[in-house]
Amino acid sequence: MRFRIQTLGLALLMCSTAIAQEEKDPQACIPRPTTTTTSTTPSSSPTALPKNFGMLVYRAFEMLDVFGPLDVLGMLARLHPMNLYLIGETMDPVTVEPVAAAMNPKNSSFFPVILPTHTYATAPRDIEVLLIPGGLWTRSPHLNATISYVRTTYPRLRYLISICTGASVAARAGVLDGRRATTNKASWAATVALGGPGVEWVPRARWVADGNVWTSSGVSAGIDATLAWVAEVFGEAEAGDITDLMEYERHTDSEWDPYAERFNVTGGQE
Repeated sequence: MRFRIQTLGLALLMCSTAIAQEEKDPQACIPRPTTTTTSTTPSSSPTALPKNFGMLVYRAFEMLDVFGPLDVLGMLARLHPMNLYLIGETMDPVTVEPVAAAMNPKNSSFFPVILPTHTYATAPRDIEVLLIPGGLWTRSPHLNATISYVRTTYPRLRYLISICTGASVAARAGVLDGRRATTNKASWAATVALGGPGVEWVPRARWVADGNVWTSSGVSAGIDATLAWVAEVFGEAEAGDITDLMEYERHTDSEWDPYAERFNVTGGQE
């Protein structure tokens, strides 16, 4: 395990300093597993592992909901061939700035912008894993196109992962009907109300996996959920290595959730 971590860490360092070498050999900075690992993936064939990932981006998304899971997957992409698609309703730059002035009471200007790579109309049809972040955007009344995209895309997916209040979008698309799911505890009541009665909401959970649908609690929980998903699909050894390289204190118990009590969430439908 230590040798694997050192190898991956060294490769990350080399990638930041050996540009000339990388131009000569594009594979030089891609670390490879150095030991045989016991994987929990359903398939023993590396070619069966998910390769194409989509992340929805919409105005006023929660930054860590997007970049926390992407940091995990970005490290994973140094071990496996993977493609990322940032999918917006249009190709316009997407800001995290809220639409309503009331959501920015101090009139701050502290809003990074992200550029989509595709729209709902142009996103590749072979996306295998779709991630839906949360944030203030999930409360927008103008999400019909997004909900429609999730509804029509889900049957082609191998996995869907929602982070934080992104669960409400999955729920409105019908993806969570008849499934167990969780969401942000500080926004529990509003998210559950948007999601409708067909979901079995789990009030105390860091994340919930039901079939090929994974839902996480609020914000930072998306990192734990993504690491748990990596452990399930790619193997615990790789999830553990990524956790250590992130210097992240990972929660491996899906029922660890002090925030349910903190925000007085005690039932599924509140």
